[in-house]
Amino acid sequence: MAGRRALHFVFKVGNRFQTTRFYRDVLGMKILRHEEFEEGCKASCNGPYDGKWSKTMVGFGPEDGHFVAELTYNYGIGGYRLGNDFMGITLASSQAVSNARNMEWPLSEVAEGVFETEAPGGYKFYLQNRDLPQSDPVLKVTLAVSDLQKSLNYWSNLLGMKIYEKDEQKQRALLGYADNQCKLELQGIKGTVDHAAAFGRIAFSCPKKELPDIEDLMKRENQKILTPLVSLDTPGKATVQVVILADPDGHEICFVGDEAFRELSKMDPEGSKLLDDAMAADKSDEWFAKRNIPKASG
Repeated sequence: MAGRRALHFVFKVGNRFQTTRFYRDVLGMKILRHEEFEEGCKASCNGPYDGKWSKTMVGFGPEDGHFVAELTYNYGIGGYRLGNDFMGITLASSQAVSNARNMEWPLSEVAEGVFETEAPGGYKFYLQNRDLPQSDPVLKVTLAVSDLQKSLNYWSNLLGMKIYEKDEQKQRALLGYADNQCKLELQGIKGTVDHAAAFGRIAFSCPKKELPDIEDLMKRENQKILTPLVSLDTPGKATVQVVILADPDGHEICFVGDEAFRELSKMDPEGSKLLDDAMAADKSDEWFAKRNIPKASG
């Protein structure tokens, strides 16, 4: 649909030091902005946690034109149990492959010129050893689904995504809102989708006026709404409106009003320093990692 954009995927992280090293030094992403919050998000952006948390946006360029990662860190939680819901992010960057080799970050070639690696916490990334000039290197996010046709009906018929590819034999489909945006790949699996404690969230923007329409559509279609339309505040920045949905397999989906989000998501030149300062002030990242604190279950 016109005016809708793929924005970011939300990861819960338990060790900001190692996580930052991966995104900044291995993948070569930039710290776009960093924000600290004293209490949990009204839309559960940081998961089902009420305490202090932080949000760090990282990507290859400004959020206006790039699909990025949102790294949410809940103070005092050292890790999260992984499920089978998130299957990976694919990006094209020969520099990332080179960085990983130089830093001796584990790489495994799974196809010609395609390398599998993991971010701290176990989140999989697939690095294509090539570059895409003047284009966002992030190509697709892959999520597991238990019934491909049911999921296609939801994402295409209800949310208006275009189906770019569909392979019944391999039980996969590729969808998106525009040719030049990061795509969503749905991969069928046997059995149920397990979100465990590390479950993420994929975010899209749309014109603000469409948010009530999306919520009304989901009500009419008896689809799950996790958080009805609500306003979210960020200290010193724009207030945005969001509605949080869940697809048939429980994948969390955020739709945010585009106009205010463009204001909120402007790159902060102090973002990297703010993150480094927060990590320096909070030694619990290292404390949890060194002591092998049990991970949150779910």
